[in-house]
Amino acid sequence: MNLIDILILSFALSIDCLIVSFSQGLVFTKNRIKNSIRLAMTMGLFQGIMPWLSYMGADMVENYIKPYEKIVVCTIFIILGIKFIIEAFSENEKEKICCINWKCLILFGLATSIDALGAGITLSLTDTSILFASIIIGSASFIMSESGFWLGNIFKRLPYKGLSILGGLILIFLAIKSISI
Repeated sequence: MNLIDILILSFALSIDCLIVSFSQGLVFTKNRIKNSIRLAMTMGLFQGIMPWLSYMGADMVENYIKPYEKIVVCTIFIILGIKFIIEAFSENEKEKICCINWKCLILFGLATSIDALGAGITLSLTDTSILFASIIIGSASFIMSESGFWLGNIFKRLPYKGLSILGGLILIFLAIKSISI
């Protein structure tokens, strides 16, 4: 693959990062800069590591992960989406804190980067430099995640309940999209 191909692949893989980060940007009210960077770093790290992992063990990864990839992604996004919607109706303000702990970050990172596992297999079949491709993919995902977060932040003028429900619905939409493609 040449540079243009890798950039196009990076853009395609980072779309989910943009959407998930947009949903997070809708509901964050505190420590936005710190949290946007944590989210974007997690997305970029997972997106950069997953192709490398599958590149190194292309046959093994494909055989074990591929049959379940859609189910895993769908399940993670549905759980997180439902969590957002339930929190929208919570009376306790402390429970309305956004999902930015390490557990949620890891789930977001995994859910958005499963497609990158397949990309690593493709990269191995085309004799592409995995280090170069992983850096480009991870960087694009970081940038798209930051962009999505701050774009979501622009829509903060809507009431919190509506934003949390919208964020949850976006994640559920991603779940449906992942299972239907």
